[in-house]
Amino acid sequence: MNQSLMVAFDVSNRRAALDLADSLAPGRGKAAKVGMELYYKEGAAVLQDLQERGFAIFLDLKLFDIPHTVEQAMLQLARLGVDYVTVHALGGRAMLEAARRGLERGANESGLPLPKLLAVTELTSISEDVLANQQNCRLPLEEQVVRLAQLAKSAGCDGVVCSALELKALHQQVGDDFFYLVPGIRMADAQVGDQVRVATPAQAKADGASAIVVGRPINQSEEPLAAYECYLADWQNSHSV
Repeated sequence: MNQSLMVAFDVSNRRAALDLADSLAPGRGKAAKVGMELYYKEGAAVLQDLQERGFAIFLDLKLFDIPHTVEQAMLQLARLGVDYVTVHALGGRAMLEAARRGLERGANESGLPLPKLLAVTELTSISEDVLANQQNCRLPLEEQVVRLAQLAKSAGCDGVVCSALELKALHQQVGDDFFYLVPGIRMADAQVGDQVRVATPAQAKADGASAIVVGRPINQSEEPLAAYECYLADWQNSHSV
């Protein structure tokens, strides 16, 4: 399955999600990222709609709460049959370990495959200035991302969500045996919107991304399938580390 390019279904309702899914048909072999906007509007039913159309599901809710709450939430999410879920690495070791326990319990009780647990390091909208002056972090951005990834790996996560700019350092200091999912993907001539740390698909793959997430350039395109194929070709024509 080609889950190396995940499409962000950042749309407002079920009808828009199904229209996007149908425009990308066939769904078999593709992955859909369902985030807060769509999930909070439509709930788990829209996941089933997409699964029935063949899409793998990356459920991106970025859980960040006390360990018990996150564990119980992950138990429920594992019962949905999704393929990837997210937490915030800033929640700390106890929360990350609780997320893993919840996923394992939910998968075992439901008999479904265990979703990959990905920890969000720093959002791609975060700059060095924001990190230093709003988050009050004394580490440089790259070092902060590496430290969070090391924590996530030691706590049992399967990978992290990071920008392409940190990939080389992550491979060197965290290892190649980890899943690196990269959002903030744009072609060189595309609008970056509110993203700060961006890269092309080819750049992300060359620097060691395991997979990429593409949103507005595909989901707001007049021809989503053509846009998808353009981004996929750029990814496939690059050589990874």
